[in-house]
Amino acid sequence: MGYHNPVLLKETVDGLAIKEDGIYVDVTFGGGGHSKEILSRLGENGKLYAFDQDKDALKNKIDDSRFTLINENFRYIKRFLRFYGVKEVDGILGDFGVSSHQFDVAERGFSTRFEADLDMRMNQSNQLSAYHVVNEYSQEDLRDVLLQYGELRAAPAMARVIVETRMNGEIKTSEQLKSALKKFLSPKHENKILAQIYQAIRIEVNQEIEVLKEFLMQTPEVLKPGGRLSLISYHSLEDRLVKRFMRNGLFEGEPERDVFGRFEVPFKKVGKLIVPTAQEIKENNRARSAKLRIAEKL
Repeated sequence: MGYHNPVLLKETVDGLAIKEDGIYVDVTFGGGGHSKEILSRLGENGKLYAFDQDKDALKNKIDDSRFTLINENFRYIKRFLRFYGVKEVDGILGDFGVSSHQFDVAERGFSTRFEADLDMRMNQSNQLSAYHVVNEYSQEDLRDVLLQYGELRAAPAMARVIVETRMNGEIKTSEQLKSALKKFLSPKHENKILAQIYQAIRIEVNQEIEVLKEFLMQTPEVLKPGGRLSLISYHSLEDRLVKRFMRNGLFEGEPERDVFGRFEVPFKKVGKLIVPTAQEIKENNRARSAKLRIAEKL
């Protein structure tokens, strides 16, 4: 699994309660680890559709007549399943982390470990990159990105420093960004703060929160009754949205009740929150913040 080591592999696929002749969707194909596990449990009449917007992931396509890889963002899940003549499916799996491959290829700009151009695009044909966010966003917009998506208390001051720095020349690389923000990077917490800064910019570049919301809102329509959602999140912003949507089909507030005080929800929770074992985290450090939630369509 050089491209990406799948997190919570068995638990996530177990959560789908695979039927041999079922139709399933892996919305985050990556290295294909979860997809291969799903295919291993499907019979000859089963079907698996997978989504990945990153062209690099196409190299991992699985040669299997039951498998179709769609090189698109999973925010368009309903549209592309319809294109293939599929209206309803038996289960949907999503692993919302950045793939190990994206972190490990320096020029993609996802990792704080490498000197690289500011990029962070999961879809390399998209116009908006980390460079544009850092060099063209207003101070207010930068503050909002760092505060909302990085949950950084120093966001207002960081935004001001970025704007002041770029007046003397563009901030083109990860090292230039680190240098601009060095006064916020105490040796003790440097890696944690950098990770939060990178997370914030990455979420903005790839519209990750909007994409997740759009995807989740389509799932009640795409899943058959009894169909399963098995979703892995890596930070509180994502996990909060997944948890709330599975609970009542909304991202905020409570569902409307009828005159008898009853209300309808699209899903019921299956089991408890699942996190990786200490052994899995030891073998794959990137699994450490993973949270798996499973729900069933009512």
